[in-house]
Amino acid sequence: MSEDPGRPQGFRAGFVTVVGRPNVGKSTLVNRLVGQKVAIVSDKPQTTRNRILAVVNRPRAQMVLFDTPGIHKPMHEMNRRMVEAAVKSIGQGDLVLWVNEADLPPGPGDAFIQRLLSQSGRPLVLALNKIDRLPKPRLLPVLETWSHVGSFAELVPISALSGDNVDRLESLLIARLPEGPALYPEDFVSDLPERFFVAEMVRERILQHTREEIPYATGVVIESFKEEEGLVRIHAAVLVERQNQKGILIGRGGAMLKRIGTEARQQIEGFLGTKVFLGLFVKVRERWRENEGILGEMGLGERGPARGES
Repeated sequence: MSEDPGRPQGFRAGFVTVVGRPNVGKSTLVNRLVGQKVAIVSDKPQTTRNRILAVVNRPRAQMVLFDTPGIHKPMHEMNRRMVEAAVKSIGQGDLVLWVNEADLPPGPGDAFIQRLLSQSGRPLVLALNKIDRLPKPRLLPVLETWSHVGSFAELVPISALSGDNVDRLESLLIARLPEGPALYPEDFVSDLPERFFVAEMVRERILQHTREEIPYATGVVIESFKEEEGLVRIHAAVLVERQNQKGILIGRGGAMLKRIGTEARQQIEGFLGTKVFLGLFVKVRERWRENEGILGEMGLGERGPARGES
């Protein structure tokens, strides 16, 4: 690939795969690095279902992040595809960023992930997140404990939420990227279509306002997306697996669904930069998390090559 005349000599560009267990703060960190929201976040595990490509542009570097679903023991075909997407992404990066929680000791799930990463042959950077939850005197012993878990090129304590030490992590990651021209245009943020982000914004509101099994048994499919003069008209189906889940999601007098729709519409309008009509409909689809057609429609399946290969 020829040198990019618009970039300085010594420019670095490459792919970083972000992995970890569910709910360790991977998406919060990716959003922080990118400088805008590209992945939804919540306090519920398994929030991220798709691999999300997000681009970080800096004056002397372009870092392309793969935000991956949390690696866990899958209970449904949907979860199996989520974990498969994360595992496949490990070998597609120039290096791997493993995110863990500083306030929790290494466990069996971490040992499984460490074995996967050690087989990848990629340089491994460990980010111990959520140090804002940890009393400072405990930090050094925690770093010492984690240093024996694997062979790390770097081990960096951070808080993705507050931004503490994230600049240092970014610098260390960029320093390990290969030299070369940018991989994407400077204004490129993600390879996913607008429909994906719209569905995720609806799902984020569902995660925010529901509890127990509802967040995990719910999926969002964009059925129509039409651009009109000064307006985007969107109809989305919210899938659940049982009739009682439908009742909970709609709420008394439709109050819950209206609240979710209003908040999601406001967020989507900010994202699209235009007025939006959002129609939400709840549909019961038994065992949809095992339905290959529905999962494929949600993008939970094979993704194309990362680097533009045919």
